[in-house]
Amino acid sequence: MGAQSTIIDPSRKSLAQNKTKKILEDAEKGGYGIIASIVYNIENIVAVVRAAENKRSPLIIQVFPWAITASDGLLVRAAADAAARASVPIAIHLDHAQDEALIRHAADNLPFDSIMVDMSHHEKEENLAKTKELVEYCHARGIATEAEPGRLEGGEDGVADTVDLEGVLTTPEDVEQFIATGVDFLAPAFGNIHGESPYGKAGPQLDYARLEAIKKQANGRVRIVAHGTNEWPDDVTQRVIQAGTEGEGREDEAEEVTGWSSKDIRSMAITLDQVEAALEEIATPV
Repeated sequence: MGAQSTIIDPSRKSLAQNKTKKILEDAEKGGYGIIASIVYNIENIVAVVRAAENKRSPLIIQVFPWAITASDGLLVRAAADAAARASVPIAIHLDHAQDEALIRHAADNLPFDSIMVDMSHHEKEENLAKTKELVEYCHARGIATEAEPGRLEGGEDGVADTVDLEGVLTTPEDVEQFIATGVDFLAPAFGNIHGESPYGKAGPQLDYARLEAIKKQANGRVRIVAHGTNEWPDDVTQRVIQAGTEGEGREDEAEEVTGWSSKDIRSMAITLDQVEAALEEIATPV
């Protein structure tokens, strides 16, 4: 990471004005879900912003940590600029940040509205301690935070450190312990799985009763978000929202826009004509 910094919106110093918090709180009040879409390049940013504007829908744009290390946050700044110009509320989120130094760098120098402080590769007590420390660091800079109580199975671009670890389902006790860290959003494990096409022919086997118990334990003190939503049919998404989630993290939305998988996306030319043709493929919040 270089020494280059960026000008941060002064209003970001106040959590009361935080865009991600506001978007998810409004979703909870309105009983609808918000897509959090991973982007890999400028064309993805253009596509998801235009789609959100066409649908008059709020949006959370997510990047993985490599978007910081590969170009010192150039993609992050582009996303933040697009969000600032958009006619609908759009927040910028760092997904699955597992390196403590990178989290601090992102909080100090890049225009994130929220950061996932993902310490799930540590044992529970260390996870809680590190999460609390990093939540406090981010909050002091007006940045909302997300954590993963338990551990989702599978892996994706941002969670290499957990791909070989066994999944651990979230319990109401976990929820209480993570709320004590001061975190703003929780991404529980309730049968959801990270990765591309993770569910197979059987489809997602989700523990809705567990999710409802998690939501009940949270009791409005934190927002609940869902990871591992790739390939969820609409009826599953609707049921998960009804059970208590506000945000759905999607890696496949950006892939649908371009028509190929994320692992190929940096080596292939993409035109805005393709982006325009694929806008309707991005799901509308349910």
